[in-house]
Amino acid sequence: MTVIGAGSWGTALAILLAREGHPTQLWGRDSAQRSAMRETRRNLRYLPAAQFPQSLHVSQDLAAALAGPRDALIAVPSHAFRETLTLIKTHLSPSTRIAWATKGFEMSTGLLPHQVVREVLGDRPGAVLSGPTFAKEVGAGLPTAMTIASQDEQFSKELALSLSGPNFRAYTQTDIMGVEVGGAVKNVIAIGSGIADGMGFGANTRVALITRGLAEMMRLGVKLGASRETFMGLAGLGDLVLTCTDDQSRNRRFGMALGRGESAAQAQNAIDQVVEGVPASRAVCEVALRLGVDMPICLEVYRIMYENKPVHAAVAALMGREVRSEAE
Repeated sequence: MTVIGAGSWGTALAILLAREGHPTQLWGRDSAQRSAMRETRRNLRYLPAAQFPQSLHVSQDLAAALAGPRDALIAVPSHAFRETLTLIKTHLSPSTRIAWATKGFEMSTGLLPHQVVREVLGDRPGAVLSGPTFAKEVGAGLPTAMTIASQDEQFSKELALSLSGPNFRAYTQTDIMGVEVGGAVKNVIAIGSGIADGMGFGANTRVALITRGLAEMMRLGVKLGASRETFMGLAGLGDLVLTCTDDQSRNRRFGMALGRGESAAQAQNAIDQVVEGVPASRAVCEVALRLGVDMPICLEVYRIMYENKPVHAAVAALMGREVRSEAE
């Protein structure tokens, strides 16, 4: 396996694969970072506490990194996903299978990652990795579970077996659409949950946001053809709860800063990593508007991000909505 993307999650996945005994290569765009990782055998910027296993090799040459392995795993932010696929396209053999751990709709097109893969690389075996996982805990070898979705059941099973070990369990399924919608929406809801906690609203509010956020996620996913059951699993409810409740979540921390009165720029500077929920709020709302799906929490987060709506006004708008059936 070659892992493309040397951020925290790509590094954690590469460490996990190598820890299970698989020869693994890791490549990132930053040549200085690659050199530093080769020298220190750690990713000092994103995952400094995790030592690289002996079977993890940091590759300086992208073509060489993709020449041998049968599978490539992409772990980059959603805004860089299409560019990364285009970059590796000429280096892939016709038999190379592609997996990705990228979450979110593409801003310019409203496409999900599997749709972007099909546009750029054509038809080839593909799989998405998602679920409630923090890179730091995976890098530390703490017990974790995730979902792998693919229409190619052999690929998903082989990938799950490659990742699974004493402290990591991968489950397989076929609903790529549902898994990707869950990964796209949960970051937006996490910003909303963080805002509420930053404003001091307490546990009742947080749970209400998670529960109604799950309803929004389901409505959008089912409209796009996903299975409702997918959202009750690891890539739906599991990832949503994790991202909304733990301070390792960049999206939650970003929202908390907004709730305390900080500006978006101040919050972003303090985190100093990509906060996926910010562009995701815009992409999710554009897709929901096009499909006629009601997503009030995501809409208010979008209005805070892109229309400078005060957080107190957004909360008031949510609480002032008309009474309706919980099933709606």
